[in-house]
Amino acid sequence: MRYRLEKANRILKRSDFLRISKCGARVHNRDFLAVFYPNRLSCTRLGITVTKKVGNSVIRNRIKRLVREYFRLNRQNLPGYRDINVIAKSSAAKLGSDQAFVSLKDIFKKIDKKQAKHP
Repeated sequence: MRYRLEKANRILKRSDFLRISKCGARVHNRDFLAVFYPNRLSCTRLGITVTKKVGNSVIRNRIKRLVREYFRLNRQNLPGYRDINVIAKSSAAKLGSDQAFVSLKDIFKKIDKKQAKHP
């Protein structure tokens, strides 16, 4: 199993982000909001949104690194193929890496549960 996060595994186009936000289902916890939508590709793709309200560039980039790292290590455990946009809330700025991974694990569990209810 290759653990690299290829460019094909990332959502990069604005039109894709808009499609996900318009048509996708939402799950959230205290630190993150995730919007997801099934795709027809052969991989699950990740997009990350961290606004200036969360913190300065150092904090925003750290949150993005943590989300990418969690996704990189755990994407093989995600059944099905979907586009997922993870949006950080302002409380995510205060998280350590272990706490962020626990919060992201909760988000991805909720995605699986909601996907199972509404395939």
